[in-house]
Amino acid sequence: MGKASDDDERSFFAEVPVRPAAKARPAPAEKPGYLGHRDRLRERFASAGADALPDYELLELLLFRLIPRADTKPAAKALLARFGTLAEVLGAPVNLLQEVKGIGPAVALDLKVVAATAQRMAHGEVHGREVLSSWTQLLAYCRSAMAFEAREQFRILFLDKKNALIADEVQQTGTVDHTPVYPREVVKRALELSATAIILVHNHPTRLFLITHNHALAH
Repeated sequence: MGKASDDDERSFFAEVPVRPAAKARPAPAEKPGYLGHRDRLRERFASAGADALPDYELLELLLFRLIPRADTKPAAKALLARFGTLAEVLGAPVNLLQEVKGIGPAVALDLKVVAATAQRMAHGEVHGREVLSSWTQLLAYCRSAMAFEAREQFRILFLDKKNALIADEVQQTGTVDHTPVYPREVVKRALELSATAIILVHNHPTRLFLITHNHALAH
């Protein structure tokens, strides 16, 4: 009887299935802190407009779309620290943009697309208006167009008798420290456009400008 009892006991325990220990549920992933910052910054822009944001926050908003899964504040501040202003960031060449931490080739190219769009918009704002009534706007336009050109340019803005812009043209492109200027070509082009005044713009790779306004143009 003792043997049968032992066999029954072993059989009973052998048939009991061994259940694996329940796996602990992973803790829910925390939402990255920068996502809340992005939402708040978008709300500020929507409610108060661009004037309520400093340059680095406006640049952050732009970088949100270009760098979707990262905190873009360090990159925005690094860009401004390197180049100075928002206009100069957008005017910087691709190779220099990529030297800033967090800015890869794709982001640098996207910034240049934005720059081209802004430049065309600025040209549209200047074109057909009295340029001299907004000297600050003229300077900003010239800086965004040529501040970071690697070679010197001699640029001419042709105006009509009401000081409205007729054309904006690069007359000559030179080397890193020299640009040839041919007065005959300048006058010839002004006559072709029936311009009565011109603004001469000359840049340097050191980011300096020489801007001369000349009304003494006879036909």
